[in-house]
Amino acid sequence: MRHLMNVLDLSVQELDDLLELAGKIYDNPDEYKDVCYRKKLATCFYEPSTRTRLSFESAMLNLGGQVLGFSSADASSAAKGESVADTIRVISSYADICAMRHPKEGAPYVASVHSKIPVINAGDGGHNHPTQTLTDLMTINKLKGSFSGLTIGLCGDLKFGRTVHSLVEAMVRYPDVHFIMISPDELKIPDYLRKDILDRNLIDYREVGVLEDVMPELDILYMTRVQRERFFNEEDYIRLKDSFILDRKKMELARDDMLVLHPLPRVNEISTEIDNDPRAVYFKQAQFGVYVRMALIMTLLKEAGSI
Repeated sequence: MRHLMNVLDLSVQELDDLLELAGKIYDNPDEYKDVCYRKKLATCFYEPSTRTRLSFESAMLNLGGQVLGFSSADASSAAKGESVADTIRVISSYADICAMRHPKEGAPYVASVHSKIPVINAGDGGHNHPTQTLTDLMTINKLKGSFSGLTIGLCGDLKFGRTVHSLVEAMVRYPDVHFIMISPDELKIPDYLRKDILDRNLIDYREVGVLEDVMPELDILYMTRVQRERFFNEEDYIRLKDSFILDRKKMELARDDMLVLHPLPRVNEISTEIDNDPRAVYFKQAQFGVYVRMALIMTLLKEAGSI
């Protein structure tokens, strides 16, 4: 059974094929409206979510399928102490594919070991968020035309930001990609990402503490929020939450063709005054998420022999 726990579960060729399929769906959605007729997607979300859960549900409905599931741990038997392993054993009898979000790193993997249906990691703690990475890659590919030769600024919470970790792991496999890591000292990228991914692959990167200094260099600025739910104490969160705020003044320093991405939700790290700037593509990015999840659902169900 094929699952998706990490974007690295996909080869570069499989990644390219998936993005190509997502592009075809984007261009001609009506051609795919019955591909998953009568198939069921279970969304097992132990953590709150708007875009990821609803985009998965929208994706399955767009393919002619059906959805079931829960939107918080309190709404499931987890509140009674049921294990992830037991939950997925039951869900496997009700649905054809499952998207799972969980605050504990590795929980979707545990589910995949005990599952009779494909399991998609929809975010596990501060670890991975592969379908957000697929969304990011589709956005960059569609709007920039290529991954090669880009300078990408990653800004904000780079320590706990699972979207950042997944994106870096995916993009280091493409040639001539450069990263600028922009964060306070307390929220720098974790050591494993620096040593095992960037250094080991001889990737060009540098770490800075001031966004304004590097704005003119960037092809992509990937903003992230400082996540209250990842902090052990409120004091540290309050001290760091306003570390980097993107506003009109900073945008004046950027290239005319630079793109601003954000996995959302936004708190205050991007001022609403730039929402109408044509370079601000984070809402378009969220839209692309539906098409890339449609492509992923189709691909995994085909490999499972379900469609």
